[in-house]
Amino acid sequence: MSLSIESRCIHLEGDDPAARYGAISFPIYQTATFAHPALGESTGYDYSRVQNPTRQQLEKTVAALEQGTDAVAFSTGMAAILAVMELFAPGDHIVTEADLYGGTPRLFHTVSEPRGITFTTVNFSDGTAQVAAAIHPETKALYIETPTNPMMRVTDIRKAAELAHAHGALLIVDNTFLSPYLQNPLTLGADIVVHSGTKYLSGHNDTLAGFAVVKDAALAARLREISKTIGANLAPFDAWLLLRGIQTLAVRMDRAEENAMALAQWLKTRPEVTRVIYPGLPEHPGHALMKQQARGFGAMLTFEVRDKREVPVLLKAVRLIRFAESLGGTESLLTYPITQTHADVPPEVLAANGLTDRILRLSVGIENINDLRTDLEQAFAAVQAAL
Repeated sequence: MSLSIESRCIHLEGDDPAARYGAISFPIYQTATFAHPALGESTGYDYSRVQNPTRQQLEKTVAALEQGTDAVAFSTGMAAILAVMELFAPGDHIVTEADLYGGTPRLFHTVSEPRGITFTTVNFSDGTAQVAAAIHPETKALYIETPTNPMMRVTDIRKAAELAHAHGALLIVDNTFLSPYLQNPLTLGADIVVHSGTKYLSGHNDTLAGFAVVKDAALAARLREISKTIGANLAPFDAWLLLRGIQTLAVRMDRAEENAMALAQWLKTRPEVTRVIYPGLPEHPGHALMKQQARGFGAMLTFEVRDKREVPVLLKAVRLIRFAESLGGTESLLTYPITQTHADVPPEVLAANGLTDRILRLSVGIENINDLRTDLEQAFAAVQAAL
């Protein structure tokens, strides 16, 4: 029986409740090690750093949702990216999108570059010409987010994959912002998809997780060897939290995206706001492309206020919306990138990306849309009164 993605989020991949006494909730195998039946024999599980039944079920589920052959679950999204970077050797070169979550280039510069890996950053959304110009014989991968964090640039995944493969390189796509419910980069030609599972896959801001998903069996084997050796694997209880969160992924994403579109349109009418960046708006330069390669526009939006003096007032005045880092949970979160997610990004890079001290990023949750508008309205009133 072929199931829709909504049903596959609920009925976990290859799951058989009969094998566990009919339990509907997948069990938490909270064990560090497993007993062997005899010398040279195994139950299939030896040590939870290598594999655990709860984590394995999660990995099977995420791999299926992303339409990959395998997924490896890590303790955080950054641990997943670190493991992917271990695929590369000194002398290798990677071309990356210039507008990335701030922790990613920090990892590249502080961990990967000392290992002898070099990086070139370009704006992928401008097309393939400048990306192609940045590729040279040592280039082993292209690394992108689409939409990007926080400036919402959209990259043509198919074209990026074709360009990478024409030069014998891999395409790595961070799919955190859209989740596998809305976008599947592997079906568009990508080789590796990474996620911060902390975000939409978990959906409740109660645990940390990361994933690397692949479609090539040899690449999967290499990543599993790296994960076993590094040991930054996801614990059984956290894996269970992700399994539980994924069951509501579809309904959460639908509601959050509906709210994001309504808020984006409303924010455009506010005199305090000079710019709204949301791919769901027809005027967004990536709108048509996202309609081609994704099933929706997501629930992340960025907006710019008139004066940086408005920012601290606004952040203090919101009540229902929380001033916090992270994204993708049921709660709406407002983030100030230059002091939070992108604090380690050099000023010249921020300027080139258009990330000013007037930019705010909003992760739209699943609250009642009227309540969200009311909260922002009273916060903007506080700005008017203060300035």
